[in-house]
Amino acid sequence: MEEAIREVLASYAKLPVDIAAVGYQADLYQIGLTSHASVNVMLGLEDAFDVEFPDALLRKDTFKSIASIADALSGLTNQTGE
Repeated sequence: MEEAIREVLASYAKLPVDIAAVGYQADLYQIGLTSHASVNVMLGLEDAFDVEFPDALLRKDTFKSIASIADALSGLTNQTGE
């Protein structure tokens, strides 16, 4: 899952650093993730993982780190039975 998340971030986050060098717990907003880019990341994640983020997860903390994204996706994929 982490590799797929990194691929989405590499495509949509427009970060000024190589996503491969970003730590699992690193704050993506401190690295340069903008709120606009986070929306694109969310859409990319929805496509990549075939999920839909509910309104309750549409908050900054959900997309703060690779770890928080993985946690959110784990909950979503478990709900869909994957």
